[in-house]
Amino acid sequence: MNIGFAICGSFCTFSSVFPVLENLAHTHHLTPIFSHSAYTIDSRFGTAAEHIRRVTEICGTEPLHTIAQVEPIGPKKLFDILVIAPCTGNTLAKLSNGIADGPVTMAAKSHLRNKKPVVLAISTNDALSGAAENIGRLLNRKHYYFVPFGQDDPQRKPNSMVADFTRIPQTVTLAATGQQIQPILLR
Repeated sequence: MNIGFAICGSFCTFSSVFPVLENLAHTHHLTPIFSHSAYTIDSRFGTAAEHIRRVTEICGTEPLHTIAQVEPIGPKKLFDILVIAPCTGNTLAKLSNGIADGPVTMAAKSHLRNKKPVVLAISTNDALSGAAENIGRLLNRKHYYFVPFGQDDPQRKPNSMVADFTRIPQTVTLAATGQQIQPILLR
């Protein structure tokens, strides 16, 4: 499959997401897409340049990182599926409310015009508070599929949830046939 793989700025999850990207690259053609934050911010989890370099090596192509670069995704029917991993609470809110003001949300909007699947692998500290309503809305929208997720640190971050990124390949396979992987919520 031709897969668009969008990466948002939940930097603490990059070490879990990148191995999945490598796994998918063995059997699929991947085009990376970076949010503005992922493309520009250096964090304690590595520099933007390091992340860009690693993803470029894995995918064999530099990431798309501007609205102008991703807008043709839909008109040119570039992808069979679009994965957003990690998908932050900010991105969830924008997708839920139809806001396309950055490369990842524009990629989703452009891709959805072809009624093709978008796989969301969430990572947000407010999944059980502020982002809950947006998760609920997207769970009920056609063409959105969730990677199974659960609380990552219930004691110190009781509202935080993160996807089991290792289940992205399974979720992609099922989403390509119009099926949501189950269960969605993990213990």
